[in-house]
Amino acid sequence: MTVILAVASVDTAWLPPAERFDFWQDVVARESAAARISTPHAGDFAASARAVDLGVVRLGVWRYPSLELSRTPRLIHSSDPELYQLVLPLKGHGVVSQQRWSGRLDPSGFAFIDTVRPHGSRQVPDRAADPLETLTVLVPHRALPLPPRRVAALLAAKIPAGTGMGALLATFLRRLVAHPEQYDASDAPRLDRIALDLIAGTLARHLEAERELPVEVRVTGLQARVEAWIRQNLADPGLTPTVVAEAHHLSVRALHRLFDGTGTTVAALIRTARLDGCFRDLADPGLRHLAVHQVAARWGFRDRAHFSRAFRAAYGFSPREHRARSIRT
Repeated sequence: MTVILAVASVDTAWLPPAERFDFWQDVVARESAAARISTPHAGDFAASARAVDLGVVRLGVWRYPSLELSRTPRLIHSSDPELYQLVLPLKGHGVVSQQRWSGRLDPSGFAFIDTVRPHGSRQVPDRAADPLETLTVLVPHRALPLPPRRVAALLAAKIPAGTGMGALLATFLRRLVAHPEQYDASDAPRLDRIALDLIAGTLARHLEAERELPVEVRVTGLQARVEAWIRQNLADPGLTPTVVAEAHHLSVRALHRLFDGTGTTVAALIRTARLDGCFRDLADPGLRHLAVHQVAARWGFRDRAHFSRAFRAAYGFSPREHRARSIRT
């Protein structure tokens, strides 16, 4: 039996209103770092959280009403987990400060925080009736392959989540916390490694310090960029390893070497991603007006017979059989 990735969830709705806020403060202290929290909603604090522990990296998605948070020197002295934290608001906005730096919190970028140093934040929803929603990433100091003196320059800085390495990191993390059921527990070590390397690559790019990263971290970052570029260009029927190599200023041989030891090839990545897209679309009720060959064409398959053979080889049944089963269920 397949064991899926472990997820822990909490929801204050199960508690009497008067107990919810104290419970939430305990959850924050246990899952992140102890902090002083104040809110106008303390009498009935409606909040929930989902946490995914990959091993070294810990991810969380938090939903809660407006609040202010501060981590004081006294709290640091009593509880110091020595963590870096990346914070990406998904809904809502605010400000974050650490030492003499401050920055804006909003969905356009990550904020970078060191739990060893005093810091504070204030967050409010975009609309009064809406909850805040925040994605957090916790990484131990010792796990980040960048000198602490360099990393200190990022405190409270905004790291763009819509372009470059930041966009890759945000997409990877959001998909992971939104759909942990798509991964087996045995995937956790590799997901942990990918997350760490993408975090390090994102911070290094922001610091213009890529050369300070270990070679293996840079390799993982390049692999992630290549895979993301492939996913964005699957509809192009002319997508081949040669095209991918040229887009990344690599020789075809260097591109193939990049994926040595990963258990796959660039051609297999393209084929598998296309088939996965077709599999989802054929089961989508909103796309039943499209013929099977039209769905295939959306994902770069020009030859109907080739698509049918490839689909059956991958899943054990034809595209039409898959669509018919999906309609019945």
